[in-house]
Amino acid sequence: MRIHIKQSLILFCAVLMLASCTKNLEQTPVSTADKNAVFSSEDGLKLYTYSFYNILPDINTPFRTDCNLSDYGAINAVPTYIGQNTFNSRLSTGWTWTDLRNINYFIVNCNNPGVQQTIRENYIGLARFFRAYFYFEKVKRFGDVPWYNTPLNADDTAALYKGRDSRTLIMDSVVADLDYAADHITLTDDATRSLITKWVVLGFKSRVCLFEGTFRKYQTSYNLQSTADAFLQKAADAAQLVMASGKFSLNTSGGNLAYRNLFISSGPVTSEIMLADVTSTSLAKYNDANWYFTSATYGVRFNFTRTFINTYLKLDGTPFTGDEAYKTTPFVEEVKNRDLRLQQTIRTGNYKRISSGKEIAGPPVFSYTYTGYQPIKWCLDDMYYDGGSLNTNSVSLMRYAEMLLNYAEAKAELGTLTSDDWKATIGALRSRAGITGGLTSLPNTVDTYLQSNYFKDISDPVILEVRRERGIELTLEGFRFADLTRWKHGELLLQPWNGMYVPSLDTPMDLNGDGVMDAYFYTTSTVPDQYKSIAVNVAADPQRLTNGTSGEILWLNNIAREWFDYKYLNPIPYSDLQLNPRLGQNTGWVD
Repeated sequence: MRIHIKQSLILFCAVLMLASCTKNLEQTPVSTADKNAVFSSEDGLKLYTYSFYNILPDINTPFRTDCNLSDYGAINAVPTYIGQNTFNSRLSTGWTWTDLRNINYFIVNCNNPGVQQTIRENYIGLARFFRAYFYFEKVKRFGDVPWYNTPLNADDTAALYKGRDSRTLIMDSVVADLDYAADHITLTDDATRSLITKWVVLGFKSRVCLFEGTFRKYQTSYNLQSTADAFLQKAADAAQLVMASGKFSLNTSGGNLAYRNLFISSGPVTSEIMLADVTSTSLAKYNDANWYFTSATYGVRFNFTRTFINTYLKLDGTPFTGDEAYKTTPFVEEVKNRDLRLQQTIRTGNYKRISSGKEIAGPPVFSYTYTGYQPIKWCLDDMYYDGGSLNTNSVSLMRYAEMLLNYAEAKAELGTLTSDDWKATIGALRSRAGITGGLTSLPNTVDTYLQSNYFKDISDPVILEVRRERGIELTLEGFRFADLTRWKHGELLLQPWNGMYVPSLDTPMDLNGDGVMDAYFYTTSTVPDQYKSIAVNVAADPQRLTNGTSGEILWLNNIAREWFDYKYLNPIPYSDLQLNPRLGQNTGWVD
């Protein structure tokens, strides 16, 4: 999508520059087109607004975001952000404002009376959506930031070097921008799922307001709890409008693979996907998910932890951890009769790969995984795609399932979620995942495993179950650190990186039940020749077993990690603070 738009914009600017010349060859050439050539027609406005789309995440960003910093995955090294004394303001990034000036310049100049007012308001609405998007990302990252609604010039020193405005002013302004966009954007459907429609605006509003409402509720040091419910209600209302529109539904095509099809289809599954970054063979635009998740040297070798995998329910709707036997259940058994999303998220017994056109078994491979829970959510089955940026599957940036989750969580936090609401949201998501129990009525029992391992401060079983569902449904879609921030649970980033249960050493393990041995864990013994290719040394850190000769795999737990609550916000980058000391540094960060 972004390549299409960028090429169109470059071509348009070139045409404008040529059009600005006259037959008088003695004129001094101009380097830029007169702005009236852009703002005097609908085509000009449309092509200008294409430049805003570059603000959206790069096609690889959604699945990489959770890989780089989340509580449910292990990677090849402890992230710098939670390492011991490894991150500071000199490493901080993101204090860039070029995109905002581009947006504000458009808004201020989109006033040519020669263009119909409703048309101008449509494109101003689009610009204000992107301004809201820009500022929401800044607030999530830095908290208070300067608010600008006009384009600044180099001589606007007072504005350029002012201090930061309050979070409340910024977020009120973000909501105002989104309300304007929802009221004035005229596009209500887009078959490509690559453009901003009225429904995408409302979907984003639900995302923004859910974040801010729960942030104000749980991050009590800001003393904004009294304003939390207003944001939560806005989140619920915006999501409900999307739900009531009838424009979207949960994808059910593909049977037991309906969930995974959302992430491996070349074109967005338009029933559920609301916004996507679309690949293009003609423009050679691809993503690198296969390479990222199947290479021992490229990427961070992300794999899930057992603590998180344990949260996937059984098909009857009961917790997998309800029976103490879960602690010593081997991988080949623990993945059976579980929420169908599990087998569509990681390699399990029935997963197959394609090599030279032939289907082959695809068990977890310890050349790539540390824990045994190897992702497949964004990966194409054909091994052809493993060796570079070759993936042809489009990447979702917003989908209808998120709307159901946003609505359910906002209503649960408000204490107004009904059984009908539950059935239409969490129940619907679990039904698609093959779960048969607990779909129509609110839960009334706390899952002690979920509570003790994740959310000790939550005693409401409804909120707990909504959070479980959000973690599972949206995993590897880039939401997790933001969720931990708004729930005030950054300490979960320090959880042990644990993997599958190994009953004993020096015993080959069949991980997918096909009779072929896939792993052989050892410490000091000589590995038989037939198992050397699958041998895993767990003699000592960084990879070992919890009980020495048996137990869960532990990875990199010898490397110190630390969490302080000031890390919910990034530091203002050192160089920017030197340029403008009035910005002030975020509390806790030392320059």
